[in-house]
Amino acid sequence: MAAAERGWCHLLRFFYSLFFPGLIVCGTLCLCLIFILWRVRVVLQRRKTSAPTGQKVVIAFFHPYCNAGGGGERVLWCALRALQKKYPTAVYVVYTGDVNVSSEQILEGAFRRFNIRLTHPVTFIFLRKRYLVEDSLYPHFTLLLQSLGSLLLGWEALTQCVPDVYIDSMGYAFTLPLFKYLGGCRVGSYVHYPTISTDMLSVVKSRSVGFNNAAFITRNPVLSTGKLLYYYFFAFMYGLVGSCSDVVMVNSSWTLNHILSLWKVGHCTNTVYPPCDVQTFLDIPLQEKKATPGHLLVSVGQFRPEKNHPLQIRAFAKLLNRKKAESLPSLKLVLIGGCRNQDDELRVNQLRRLCEELGIQEDVEFKINIPFDELKSYLSEGTIGLHTMWNEHFGIGVVECMAAGTVILAHNSGGPKLDIVVPHGGEVTGFLAEGEDDYAETMAHILSMSEEERLRIRSNARASVSRFSDQEFEVAFLSSVEKLFQ
Repeated sequence: MAAAERGWCHLLRFFYSLFFPGLIVCGTLCLCLIFILWRVRVVLQRRKTSAPTGQKVVIAFFHPYCNAGGGGERVLWCALRALQKKYPTAVYVVYTGDVNVSSEQILEGAFRRFNIRLTHPVTFIFLRKRYLVEDSLYPHFTLLLQSLGSLLLGWEALTQCVPDVYIDSMGYAFTLPLFKYLGGCRVGSYVHYPTISTDMLSVVKSRSVGFNNAAFITRNPVLSTGKLLYYYFFAFMYGLVGSCSDVVMVNSSWTLNHILSLWKVGHCTNTVYPPCDVQTFLDIPLQEKKATPGHLLVSVGQFRPEKNHPLQIRAFAKLLNRKKAESLPSLKLVLIGGCRNQDDELRVNQLRRLCEELGIQEDVEFKINIPFDELKSYLSEGTIGLHTMWNEHFGIGVVECMAAGTVILAHNSGGPKLDIVVPHGGEVTGFLAEGEDDYAETMAHILSMSEEERLRIRSNARASVSRFSDQEFEVAFLSSVEKLFQ
């Protein structure tokens, strides 16, 4: 017993003897790290002052997928257009990973898809390491590893151009401290969707199956607890880097609540609804779309997993079964969206196979990366606009469907529930649903309504979406970012 006590005493003395040397080593390493970071900042500042832009303010947007053609890209181009109007002498830079297209093709794509033409030049800096933020690269710990990958991608961007004002317009919050503290930039962020949310935490905590919570994890209490701890750690880190932002803009009430909870920067956070080209759709007549029998159901959204296109297809299949029993007019579902990469293309092929399995391949069409005029044409013919994403941060596609005069049927959550498909003047502007049966029943209900009832809903919806116009966005965006130019 006495020998054991002596052994413990020797062990404690040994660890105690290491404490002060260890403290000195740790302190020295920290000082070395601080010195290295300071030297990096000095080098970057020298590079900035020697840049050929002279005394002009350099405004940079970090948008690795600027050629994707989704709602986030529309925000980018409208933000650039607004800034160019107010600050015409500034130099504008976009960091992009779209290395397979030219600058001219990107700008032409913005005009073709969004009807936006910039009045001043934009310099595109093409990043070669975009693969580091591809979710397919990280089958496990995706959120953390993607965010660390964005740090390396951000470093590539920073070493090529050090701007005065840096705006992350795609949700890569981990780049904010990089540009602020090493680049010496004033930094802002436009948050479409928090990388992690309290809803995601609640899904893991309740052990519910979701697209980001596999069934084998929900069945194992150890794995569920480990994933919950991982999510809490990531949420802490996400809040830490997000709080570095000098200006924060969020796109909806839903996003605002989550960002305030995670970033805790209410003093510099504003809601700036994304720009929706409602004016372009107002020339579509609101009278009943077709004189001939039949209805077109239109879905607008990128082919990403969270958009939940399988729910649309399965609900539509159930609607077709009801159609056979109730002799409804002919129906066609058109899925319109953008494909960013091979993963999205693979996803479309999986959706085509699902249609074949359900025997509805002749009743479903896929329209990928189509021009704006073609999108408008489909919306002008559509009876129902379909949306199925759970907790959609906002829903530009939902607004466009309402402005075009379709009767919207959106998911009963997120931005559509809180901001968009809400009563206007006490009148109904659309419908919300959740599961397959709910969607099928609501679609059948809309189709069974009289032309006059549908016209009344479409008129209310169109009147309600004026608050999401390009003009409203420009005013709110410029007011929010003004602090970055003071």
